[in-house]
Amino acid sequence: MPTPGFAETSAFVAVVEQKSFTKAAKQLGLSPPRVSELVRQLEERLGVRLVERTTRSVAATAAGERLIERLRPALEEYAAAFEAANEFRSKPAGLLRLTVAPPAADFVLAPVIPRFLKLYPEISLDISVDGALTDIVAGRFDAGIRPGERVARDMIAVRVSDELASVVVAAPDYLKRRGEPKSPQELGAHDCIRVRLPSGAFFPWRLRINRRVVEVHVEGPLISNGTSAIPITAAIEGAGLIQLPLPYVAGELAAGRLVTVLDQWAPPPSEGFFLYYPSRRQTRAALKVLVDFLRDARRHASDKRSAFAAIEPSVRPLAL
Repeated sequence: MPTPGFAETSAFVAVVEQKSFTKAAKQLGLSPPRVSELVRQLEERLGVRLVERTTRSVAATAAGERLIERLRPALEEYAAAFEAANEFRSKPAGLLRLTVAPPAADFVLAPVIPRFLKLYPEISLDISVDGALTDIVAGRFDAGIRPGERVARDMIAVRVSDELASVVVAAPDYLKRRGEPKSPQELGAHDCIRVRLPSGAFFPWRLRINRRVVEVHVEGPLISNGTSAIPITAAIEGAGLIQLPLPYVAGELAAGRLVTVLDQWAPPPSEGFFLYYPSRRQTRAALKVLVDFLRDARRHASDKRSAFAAIEPSVRPLAL
């Protein structure tokens, strides 16, 4: 015998509990004739009468009573399972998987994630730091954080950082020995530390020349895969010039271990970082609160930088 369908079973239970085909139909969002048809199909499938019908009342037969006694625990568990899923959707809880570009991990997430986890102890984060452009749908990630220019147009994108400046820096000792380049054209006479991206390409040295932003070819004794401590330490120790996003060297600039050069040729800031995800439909509560949290954190950081710049106009604020 084929297993009865859920629609038939639900109709039978609703009729018995409501003691009415009309009330059961209203509860299920069906017409009374359709509910009657489903109950009849169930009776025919089982070969027993489950419901006694009169003009005044509806009641379960002995077979119907026995069946509903066995069904009720299973139906309650079935409903509880969906209720749990609904709670998971409406309550900030569960695991969020994020794929994040290294600079965003360092300067957008790292300063604020401990506070987020304290605010939402029922949320867990699985953060994959990867410079490559990851397909968040294929990789089963809830969201990603990448520079704005690398976010696909069909994604929902929320800005989580301000625009991001890049600077060319060197150690005072290096500039004392080799002299300070006065124009981009003079970079050819200098040692430049290059950073290789996950794609295999070098982090581009972009400068503004004759009102145009151009990519400048540089050479030097050191190539590093990623913005680890190696290239920055090498620059501090006088190995050469390096161009990086400002947050990577802000502390060294403040301490005087590095200084900027070619400031007047600096290109416009990049777009900064955006959190992105595929759709607004059925967005999990955990992701919603993360989006709101990072948006507020960015706004708070921007307000602090504005206040700092007003007090110390000679100090360049960090473009996080």
